[in-house]
Amino acid sequence: MSDDQVRSTSGYFSPLAISKYSLLSTYKRDGTPVATPVNVVVSGDVAYFRTWNTSGKAKRLRHTSRVELQACGPGGKPKGGAKVAAVASLLQGGASQEAATALARQHPLLHRHIVPRLHRLRGWTTQQYRLDAPPERHSGLSELA
Repeated sequence: MSDDQVRSTSGYFSPLAISKYSLLSTYKRDGTPVATPVNVVVSGDVAYFRTWNTSGKAKRLRHTSRVELQACGPGGKPKGGAKVAAVASLLQGGASQEAATALARQHPLLHRHIVPRLHRLRGWTTQQYRLDAPPERHSGLSELA
């Protein structure tokens, strides 16, 4: 992933590229959304974020990969703008390392230094996730409003 691809202003996730933070909504088993601010790296029609293995986000994503995102401030207050539906998938190996590198490049202090050290100190495993447009979008069907 080149520097030109990071924070792309075109593509499916372009509404998120304008903000340093995105409000990520994951879903409980009963369908209740839980929103959390995360840093997202946008690269055209895909985006990436990270969390640790025991976080609530990671637990919810193990059973429901459907998510929704919206640009927000650091405290999670939405900035307005479009909500973007997506499907999250846990990355492994080289793909995970590439996502981690892109996050560190875009958010150097937080994702190159603070997050990795904090996760190591706490004994957490850092996980990178890839976000893709939902299958409905790829099949040409319109998204629900």
